[in-house]
Amino acid sequence: MTTRHVVVGVDSSVAAVRALDLAADEAALRTTTLEIVYAVPGFDEAWPVLASAASRVAYRHPGLPVVTLPAEGHPAAVLAERGREAALTVVGRRSPGELAGAVLHSVSRSLAAHGPLLVVRGDSPPHLHNEVLLVLDADADMAAYAIHEAGLRSAELRIIRAPAHRYPASAPVPRRRSEAATAHVVPAGDVLVGQGERCPRVRRVTQDAGPASMQALLEATRTSDLVVIGCRPGPGGHGRHLGSVARTLLNRAHCPVLMVTTGQESTTPSPT
Repeated sequence: MTTRHVVVGVDSSVAAVRALDLAADEAALRTTTLEIVYAVPGFDEAWPVLASAASRVAYRHPGLPVVTLPAEGHPAAVLAERGREAALTVVGRRSPGELAGAVLHSVSRSLAAHGPLLVVRGDSPPHLHNEVLLVLDADADMAAYAIHEAGLRSAELRIIRAPAHRYPASAPVPRRRSEAATAHVVPAGDVLVGQGERCPRVRRVTQDAGPASMQALLEATRTSDLVVIGCRPGPGGHGRHLGSVARTLLNRAHCPVLMVTTGQESTTPSPT
């Protein structure tokens, strides 16, 4: 068992149910504990929702360790605090163009840079394409994180370069890493990455030629189970700076979006 758990925020919405199901799947993949959090003004309101959530998880994943936690406070602040030491924090969004109201917007901005954030749309069914999509922006080290996610699922990894865009004048432009960190097409079961790191659980790695258009990138999310994208730390190293590509994916992607803050990929467990 790993020591870092998966955290999911729930309420009574359909989006929260979808987030709960995905979070339970992710905890099972990582063989770790699922922590279900409900932030409310009063604890009495939380227990029925938490009990129903725990029962649903037990039915879908018998034996998965589950912790339920009612918490007083703003949902964004509560999830940001609970996600500091988590392997993954999962939140739901209600529909295209709506980032679960102010909650998700606040979470994506204020969540500490230590933990990855997985965002799932409530009206999208689970994808079963067996493919993880990496949107490679300015930092090629993101490939290591995406390879780990593909390895967990024994899935294929498809790498697409993000559309060219300008960074805001106030935001530091990250240093571009060596192209050697990106992946190449190789036979399944013998994936080589970077300096010869083998990832046998990844079925196949492919990289599209050249940067994709935003429309092509969104179309690629239709046939993916997960899209991984990096974001830069906010001012002072706290929170996240969401670029135009990340914002578009959060609003319009057809599959769950996993945001990883640049610099935390090195802490990802080895996929071997």
